[in-house]
Amino acid sequence: MLEQLFLLLGVSLLIQLILFVPAFIYKTDKLTDLSYSISFFILALFAFWQSDRGLSHILLFIMISLWAIRLGTYLFIRIRKIDRDKRFDGIRENFFKFFKFWIGQGLVVWLIMMSAILYFNQAVKINYISWLGFVLWLIALVIEAIADWQKYIFINNPNNKNNWIESGLWKYSRHPNYFGEILHWVAIYIFVINNLSLIDGLIALISPVFISIIIIFVTGLPMLERGANKRWGHDPKYLDYKKRTSILVPWFKFK
Repeated sequence: MLEQLFLLLGVSLLIQLILFVPAFIYKTDKLTDLSYSISFFILALFAFWQSDRGLSHILLFIMISLWAIRLGTYLFIRIRKIDRDKRFDGIRENFFKFFKFWIGQGLVVWLIMMSAILYFNQAVKINYISWLGFVLWLIALVIEAIADWQKYIFINNPNNKNNWIESGLWKYSRHPNYFGEILHWVAIYIFVINNLSLIDGLIALISPVFISIIIIFVTGLPMLERGANKRWGHDPKYLDYKKRTSILVPWFKFK
């Protein structure tokens, strides 16, 4: 078990190192998010191939792969459109800062994949808990895909320049895509939990807890909320939208 865990950590870090080289040489942001999605797919493929490749393992591999392919495709289309990710201003030009980000990304992918890695290492069977997780995963995938598509269409409409989106799913949450992202890994955890031992189940909690912490407290909501406040914090209409709209979990607007 430990051997496989550290092997996959090595694979995750190796992927980052390989893609870091052209990203730093050409000072491009087109590979950073793409490598994030690719890493999940490759780690899932490695772990799946080392499993007994039963039906439940096949299903979990498909779940992670579809999510990674959709997210990677969207992020690549988006970065080709905007060309530059402001998060890396002042970082992509600095070797050590940029290298630190890439190594950190490899570690993040590995930690988020923890529940799936542990599951692939077990001889398992699908049960009703697994199907509950699968249904929640499907809901999460649809929510995240729709939210990303709605925002992409909105921001690429010249009529919406310098405006915030509050239509579609964004009418019920200021960050429905992040809600879908968290729900995805919660669903994966539910899918695997009934087949893990108590110890493995506790270790697997790293996946949903870690991604939730990152999104809610570190690089997700805090950064976007600060940016939105800086751009529109003086606008009474935005302040009203912010006051009556849930920050994360989609909910009916407050009166």
